[in-house]
Order: sequence, then structure tokens, then C-alpha cells
Amino acid sequence: MKLSENKATLSFANGKQPIELPVYEGAIGPDVIDIRKLYGQTGMFTYDPGFLSTASCQSTITYIDGDKGELLYRGHPIEQLAEQCDYLDTCYLLLKGELPNASQRDEFHQLVLKHTMVHEQMHFFMRGFRRDAHPMAVLTGLVGAMSAFYHENTDIHNAEHRDRAAIQLIAKMPTLVAMAYKYGKGEPYMYPKNHLSYAGNFLNMMFATPCEDYQVNPVIERAMDRIFILHADHEQNASTSTVRLCGSSGTNPFAAIAAGVACLWGPAHGGANEACLHMLEDIQKNGGLAKVGEFMEKVKDKNSGVRLMGFGHRVYKNYDPRAKLMQQTCNEVLTELGLEKDPLFALAKKVEQIALEDDYFVQRKLYPNVDFYSGIVQRAIGIPVKLFTGIFALARTVGWIAQLNEMIGDPEYKIGRPRQLYVGAPRRDVKL
Repeated sequence: MKLSENKATLSFANGKQPIELPVYEGAIGPDVIDIRKLYGQTGMFTYDPGFLSTASCQSTITYIDGDKGELLYRGHPIEQLAEQCDYLDTCYLLLKGELPNASQRDEFHQLVLKHTMVHEQMHFFMRGFRRDAHPMAVLTGLVGAMSAFYHENTDIHNAEHRDRAAIQLIAKMPTLVAMAYKYGKGEPYMYPKNHLSYAGNFLNMMFATPCEDYQVNPVIERAMDRIFILHADHEQNASTSTVRLCGSSGTNPFAAIAAGVACLWGPAHGGANEACLHMLEDIQKNGGLAKVGEFMEKVKDKNSGVRLMGFGHRVYKNYDPRAKLMQQTCNEVLTELGLEKDPLFALAKKVEQIALEDDYFVQRKLYPNVDFYSGIVQRAIGIPVKLFTGIFALARTVGWIAQLNEMIGDPEYKIGRPRQLYVGAPRRDVKL
């Protein structure tokens, strides 16, 4: 961290002695005020529900400028990565800090694709779940169970263990997600084929059966790969912070990633695209295109309780850069599959049109976000809505690992211990 020449001064209205606080400069983005010694100097904590104004760490991985609508992975704009690289290139970048050269690329791709199979006992482990279990419930259990099947790589403070665990998690997550899907359908699992690409292999495990081969469509393959890239990391969001907090205790990498999967399951986080599709389906049931305008008017009415899902973002106050890329991919997929006139997709286009033209939404910067388009693309491909968050977890795994590794390597890292403002009963004696 670079110490700024500027300092912050905290003064008190009660005449208490002011204190000076150091300020550190980021490479880009806001500076931060160092409050680590605040309690020792004043006996007070800061109060910041949701940590909206608190930097919990220093990081070199991902940077978001919400006002500009900019997302960088290790300094590279997401637009360039999505256009010029594939997902495993992006994984290498997030893990290593630089994009691979030709030989590094070949070696890394081969390394990941050679570890796509899971331990055969995991097939039997799956039988403990109900067939109608939510895929995220299954994934939370499977990822946590990896520490039992690959227990030789569970020392989070051992760099070699973390590297091996990283490859195993990245390689096996598509297999686990596909297994969760097949198990719910009652279909046999499809083993990975290492001659296929990362995205192509996932599609094959999802949609092939022992009695019929699946031909990977290059347009669908590229769309799937782009979904993975766009969801690979997103700075210190809820699930990433969960992984860091969980890992700060020294627990094994598989357990820390399982915690991230569990956090991602929430509808306010990874379940947002699932919620978006449910919204569109509800509009369709209640009149479809003819009722879109009526629905959007209800959204404007704060007393109606109707929410517009898939629009706006906690961080972005401009157009989500991932949404622009996903919109392009969405159009490519719908054209390839001949679904431009599908009623639900036509409905989505109408909702998008109104939101982009109506002053109410424009003034509030409620632009379509990545969840709006990715849900449409996945539905077109044939992925069930319940599996959307599982695919998000698959893609985000590399970001979680990169963030976990960075935290462990940070000399200032400590076990997480947030503070609180206690407002309960004061000390009182028990009287029976």
C-alpha cells in the first residue's frame, strides 16, 4: 500500500482530543482511511452495516468503477477478455496475475482438463440427496465433501496444496454441476471428455446421454464460455467476502469455497437471474406482451410491492459492462436457435425497451444487468432455471480461489472479527 501525504483528522464535539488517521492511495479508485488503531486511541468502533464504506482488504485482482461502468480483471477490461480470451485463459490471469503465453496456455488447459473426473465414490454420495433437491443444496454438500475425497490438499497454508486444490476445484466444478442436473432428472451421469473445450465438455456432460451423442454447437459453446468469463470474479461481494472470512480461520480451501457456494445461493446475490426469469414467467401468465406496460407502471408505484428484477445493480451506476456483452451473446444465441419469436424472449425484449426509454428508469439508472441477459441465454440453451445459480458458482470458483490465495499471502491478514454496536439489555442479575 502507498501511504498518502494527506491525513484524515477525526475531531469530537465533546472536546475530546482530535486524532490523525493515515490515508492510503489505491492504484485507481478511492483512497482509504486507516482506522485499525481507532479503538486503541478512542475506545470506539466505526458503524458500517453491510460494509458499504469499509475496505476489508487490499487486492490486486479485480477493480470496479461503478460510475463509469468499468470492470477490470488484473487491469484488463472485461470487454477485451470476453472477446479475445476463453475462460481458462481468464482463470490463469486471475490465479497468476498475467495472461498466459502460448506454452503456458497449453500446459494450463491440459492440466485443468486432465482433472475433470471426480472420485467414483462421489456418485454414491449423491444418492443421499432427494431427487427434487435444489441443485445449490446438492452443490454445497458436494463441494464441502471434496475435502473428504481429496484430503491430501487441505492445508490452506501450504502453497502447493492450495495450487492443487485450485486446479481440482476449477476442473471438477463443471462435472459436479452436471451431475447435480442429471441426478435431478434421473439420467445417468456423463463422464467428461478431455478432448473438448472447458465449456464444450460441460455442455456435453449436461445434454449427452449414453444412447445419443451430443454435438457441441460452436455458438452455444462460445456463449457458455462467455457466461463463465463474465462471472469469474466481481471484487469483494457477499460470497467472495464469505470465502475470505471463512478461509481466515485456516479452514481448508474446499470448505471455504463451499461457504461461498452457500452464500451465492441467496436470491439477492447469485439467485438474481433465477428471480428475473420467474418475473418474466409471471408476466407471461398474466397476459404477456399486452400487460408489460401495466406491469412496468406497477414497478413505478412504491406501494404496489412489484419489483423489476434484472435491472440496476448495487455497484454499477452506469450500464453494467457485462450486460452489454451478454446482450450481444443473447442475440447470437436466439438467432442461432431460431428463438427470436419465442413469447418469453419477446416479452423480455419489450421489458428491456421500456426500461431503456422510460424517463423513470433512465433517471434512476436502472439499466439491464448481466443477470437479465444471462438468464435468457441459459433458458434458450436448455438449462433449467434452478441450475442458473449453480452455473454462477461454477464460474465464480476461480475468483474465490484467487481471492483466498491473495488473503493467505497477505502479511497483514488476520482472522476476521467484525465488531458490533450492542443495543440490548445492560448487565442484570437473574431473579427467579
